[in-house]
Amino acid sequence: MAAALAAAEAKAADNRNSYLRAVAELDNFRKRSEREIENARKFAIERFAQELVTVGDALEAGINAGATTPGPALLEGAQATLRQLHRAFDKGGIKLIDPAGQPFDPEWHEAMVAQESREHPPNTVLSVIQKGYSLNGRLLRPARVIVSKAPSGDGN
Repeated sequence: MAAALAAAEAKAADNRNSYLRAVAELDNFRKRSEREIENARKFAIERFAQELVTVGDALEAGINAGATTPGPALLEGAQATLRQLHRAFDKGGIKLIDPAGQPFDPEWHEAMVAQESREHPPNTVLSVIQKGYSLNGRLLRPARVIVSKAPSGDGN
């Protein structure tokens, strides 16, 4: 009887140790996961930020060049910087929304003005006041546009 009790106590102690190890492993896993999630939040845009740093460098160089010799060099520098910025946007999943000539879509466009037009069908984007942007298919900012509307009576 004493041997059975000792065996049961040994088994209980072994089970308790196994339980404590499992609880400690689970706690360590939870803490490690929390650290990884926090790091992911902090550094999620790291690649994108690296791309923007080069755009900043190019913009600064263009401004410095324009300060000494204003003119076409400044325009060329600004255009080159804009191309770099668009490449950085592409790598970061940011897409430009430039809907000129397309049908108006209220999910992607914000109509600032409705303008009568005989040349375009109603609800066509006549011009873009401010381009919009999307991030991986999610709207960041709608394109602000002027939209055509049917002309009212001639009034002649």
